[in-house]
Amino acid sequence: MNDKKNKTPWSWIPSLYFAEGIPYIIVMFVASDLYKTMGISNAALAFWTSILYLPWVIKPLWSPFVDIAWTKRKWVVFTQFALALAFFGISFILQLPWWFVLSLVFLWMMAIISATHDIAADGFYMLALDQHTQTFFSGIRGTFYRLAMIAGMGLLVILTGLILERTGLDDREIIIRTVDPGIQIPEIDPAEISISETETPEILVFPEHPVIPLFTEGAVDSAVIYLALSAAPEQGETVRINLGHKKGSKSIMLAGKSFFEFDQGNWDQPQKAVIRADHNLQEITEAKFAVQSGDIALSWTISIALLGVFFLLLAIYHSKILPLPATDISKSMQTGYWTVLLSFFKKKGILASLAFLFFYRFSESQLTKMASPFLLDSVENGGLALTLTEKGFAYGTVGLIALLAGGILGGIVAAKWGLKKWIWWMALAINVPNVVYVYMAFAQPDNLVVINLCIALEQFGYGFGFTAYMLYMLYLAGQGEHKTAHYALATGFMALGMMLPGMISGYMQEILGYQMFFIYILLCTIPGFLTVFFIKIDPAFGLKKGNGDA
Repeated sequence: MNDKKNKTPWSWIPSLYFAEGIPYIIVMFVASDLYKTMGISNAALAFWTSILYLPWVIKPLWSPFVDIAWTKRKWVVFTQFALALAFFGISFILQLPWWFVLSLVFLWMMAIISATHDIAADGFYMLALDQHTQTFFSGIRGTFYRLAMIAGMGLLVILTGLILERTGLDDREIIIRTVDPGIQIPEIDPAEISISETETPEILVFPEHPVIPLFTEGAVDSAVIYLALSAAPEQGETVRINLGHKKGSKSIMLAGKSFFEFDQGNWDQPQKAVIRADHNLQEITEAKFAVQSGDIALSWTISIALLGVFFLLLAIYHSKILPLPATDISKSMQTGYWTVLLSFFKKKGILASLAFLFFYRFSESQLTKMASPFLLDSVENGGLALTLTEKGFAYGTVGLIALLAGGILGGIVAAKWGLKKWIWWMALAINVPNVVYVYMAFAQPDNLVVINLCIALEQFGYGFGFTAYMLYMLYLAGQGEHKTAHYALATGFMALGMMLPGMISGYMQEILGYQMFFIYILLCTIPGFLTVFFIKIDPAFGLKKGNGDA
């Protein structure tokens, strides 16, 4: 039985919305990191992970059944158990040959279960709390939902990176220097390279100290290096080596392939990599390149399996702690299915509302798809060349603190002064900080402090600005009956507004490059601002009864 203490919103709102956010973040964003590290292109990963939005788009089709059949509380607990099983499934299939296709199948299953969980959780939230309490906890709710994003994109990725560093060969660093153009660089014949064998495989680089002559007409402007192993991998094992720019002059860059694979058949056959200097470079300088390996599939397998364990524990916890609202009951099927759906579209000003739901995050929907590839991509490709651990740290530390501050502040000001007075400030907060990605794309800073501060600014703005979005969906769904189904419809349009722009984001980035892509992202903020003009909000929405207009 639930006692009074267990009915305290603080005992279940943070965990419920953290649970709501985790599978969404895994499907929508962490899957991009997984596919990026496993060698899938930006265009492919953006397209396929955006298609996975579809269950959240079409969830209104089954939201009336969740609203009518069974209780929201039972739906929450059941779907959390099902999500645990889905995480275990994804963890397992990453070790199989057809992992990419199978992973998409399991992610689809997870997306459908997660969308159903969202319907039940959001409906339970509205049934268990009065309007003012809903408003006050909107910032907390949004913060823990966003915290799930940070945990997924930050802590989980850090964990995966740490496992990766411990499942591969020791990393190597190569310092490449430019030299005067008159210096002759002897060529290496790969057939004459002598492999010094060891008991266990190590990464070998030839030559150990490569140099590149500064450019002159008819002279060599690149260095050729060869990579090999010092011993054969185990039977059936493939060692994948990644070569990329780490620090130093951005005028020294990789030309050609950056991934190299070795097995028992080719471990002692040196593979060629080419590094060149920009023709406009006229000074002696250097750059550091990292040569890294690791069992990427095993690293993701372990970290995702831990999420399965986590969701089992969450399901057990919520089966004990969630309150029992008197209004959370199974309903009869007397209310027609189409009546529930059509009543949503009969709301006053619905066209302006739908435009707001679709365009408010039009810019953010594309930025979030390409933010991780940008941070992980090599300097040669226009990225920042962060490791998984560095990227996870950036989102999971400073970004986390900024997110919490923005989300909590958003809920506080909306509860005190109402959504209507703050929606414009929130629209500015979610869009304007995107400019930090323009700066990072052009400057390509190799200073982690600068990168962390830029991400923190964007995260604070998102936390504060997203509060308006969540509150407006509550406001829209609360006008009339069938709150659960109508909130699901609102979030379905939200998902559509994330899915369609996200599908093209990878192609836009590959066409424009990272620099022009992030400028394009700033232009995409315009539709979101325009829609704020047309929506109508009751000035008293969110205020405590009896407060008046503060």
